[in-house]
Amino acid sequence: MLDRIWAPWRAQYVSGAVRDARTDSACFLCTGLAEDRDAENLIAWRGRETVVVLNRYPYNNGHLLIAPTNHKGTLQELNGSELVEPIETIRWMISILDRMMRPQGYNVGLNQGKAAGAGLPGHLHWHVVPRWDGDVNFMPVLAETKVITESLGSFHDRLRSEIELDRRAGVGL
Repeated sequence: MLDRIWAPWRAQYVSGAVRDARTDSACFLCTGLAEDRDAENLIAWRGRETVVVLNRYPYNNGHLLIAPTNHKGTLQELNGSELVEPIETIRWMISILDRMMRPQGYNVGLNQGKAAGAGLPGHLHWHVVPRWDGDVNFMPVLAETKVITESLGSFHDRLRSEIELDRRAGVGL
C-alpha cells in the first residue's frame, strides 16, 4: 500500500505559481521588521543588530534565517556589532536547536549576491539548517518536494518559548 505524505502548503513554492507579494516588490525582512506582526512574519527574535526569522520555504525543520536589522547586502557594509552579533546569534540559535531538535549537524551558509544564489541579494542573511543522517531521501529528487514535519506556526511558538527560557536564565544575547 502506498503511503501519502501531505504537505500542501509547499505546492506554491514548488510550482513557483504563487509567490509572497512582499518578496516580489520589497525586502520581506525589512517589511517584517517595520511591522508589529512578528508571528505572521515568522520573526522569532529581534536583537539590537540582528533578527531571527523562520524560513517560509524551509529546506528542513528548524531552517532559520539570521539577518542584520539594517538593509545591507554585503559583509563589507557591516561594522562592529553589526558583524559580530549575527555570528553570536547563529551560535545561540544552534544551541537552542540542539536542545529542541537534537540534529546531528548543520548547514550554516551565506550567499552574498544574486550570482552566488542569494534569493534576497539586497539584505544579507545566513541560513541555519539542522541536518540529520538520512534526511535527504527520494522526495526532493523524484517529486521536487521536501517533507517538513511541523507547521511553521507551531515551530515558531516553540522556538520563541525556548528563546524566552534562555533570556530568563541570562543565556543568549
